[in-house]
Amino acid sequence: MSNKFFNVLFLCTGNSARSILAEALLNRLGQGSFHAYSAGSHPTGTVNPFVLELLESSGLPVTDLRSKSWDEFAAPHAPEFDFVFTVCDNAAGEICPAWPGQPMTAHWGISDPAAMVGDDAAKRKAFHTAYTQLNRRLAIFTCLPLEKLDALSLKNQLDDIGRLRERGE
Repeated sequence: MSNKFFNVLFLCTGNSARSILAEALLNRLGQGSFHAYSAGSHPTGTVNPFVLELLESSGLPVTDLRSKSWDEFAAPHAPEFDFVFTVCDNAAGEICPAWPGQPMTAHWGISDPAAMVGDDAAKRKAFHTAYTQLNRRLAIFTCLPLEKLDALSLKNQLDDIGRLRERGE
């Protein structure tokens, strides 16, 4: 097992739900090997309250989570990323900043739970679905033999993870 530490950035437009969920999940699943961050192209400035509720009920820390611009991570003092994943379709189509170090990128689109219309129970279910999908993808990602895969094989694996679909979608 390698001692390499990987920095991962999750991008979405508003950085209030999916990218925040991914950040919190990978920081738990990848402890010791990964450090996750999240950002948005047009951040809302707040983390969705359903996200905070779900993460807290899952035993994940929420104190350091905040909605922030991807400009923070394009600055000279920012961490250098090994991976950058877009988790919403809007961010996937936007022109991203140039990330130092040429990180590996992939699109892992997840339906926007914040767009769910309905009562709180329906909204909680939508957030739980996004959480479950991200958790599954990240569990697979953290098990990849990253240092044994050549760049093309790794890119194919990352793209395949992004194409995973759960039953019922």
